[in-house]
Amino acid sequence: MKYDCLIIDDEKLLADSTAEYFNLFGVTAAVVYDAEECRSFLKKHSADLLLLDINLGSDSGFDLCRELREKTQIPILFISARSSDDDKIIALNIGGDDYIQKPYSLGVLLAKVKAVLKRYGSTDTAYSDGWLTVDFNAKQAVVNGSSAKLTALEFKLLTYLVKNENRVISKQEIFDNVWEDKFTGDGTLNVHIRKIREAIECEPSNPKYIVTVWGDGYKFVGGKQ
Repeated sequence: MKYDCLIIDDEKLLADSTAEYFNLFGVTAAVVYDAEECRSFLKKHSADLLLLDINLGSDSGFDLCRELREKTQIPILFISARSSDDDKIIALNIGGDDYIQKPYSLGVLLAKVKAVLKRYGSTDTAYSDGWLTVDFNAKQAVVNGSSAKLTALEFKLLTYLVKNENRVISKQEIFDNVWEDKFTGDGTLNVHIRKIREAIECEPSNPKYIVTVWGDGYKFVGGKQ
């Protein structure tokens, strides 16, 4: 599942209330309480923005940010009760997009989050889950840190499936919107689907991203399985 915001904070009451407030005002939010839960979440789901606490119990938000920045460019807003200028400098230098001081106003924080989501427009420009990144503007797919070898048509097909994440796409819809040719045959489509699977799947013969829905078409299932 895809969320607008993932909150990573070990202050459970504050994190839960923040997520509840966001959801109430149209920003879909999920919550995890430590670094390991964050890793597990991003293997199964995706988010357009991370709200990351510097202190995560025995974990460090700084370390988690560095780790995430090796795989994704999802916007990261640091939140912290610490007011040290050094913390703010570190947060921005390691890839954070902003530093927000606790205690914060939920209304002000919501406005900030909405502004960042609008600025980056992640849902329209890229998909990323830690294993697979599809940058629609750069027309590039990256798999586990390496560029995937796809032709222009294969990338166009992958993009169409990703942008319709978790929706079954009929073969005719693919022909109409990717090939723009209703006379394209099933054999041609099957070959391109196979090549995309070989480029992005851990096990192309047992695909988890692009699944066949027999009798209906194909579906892109978001989140590394």
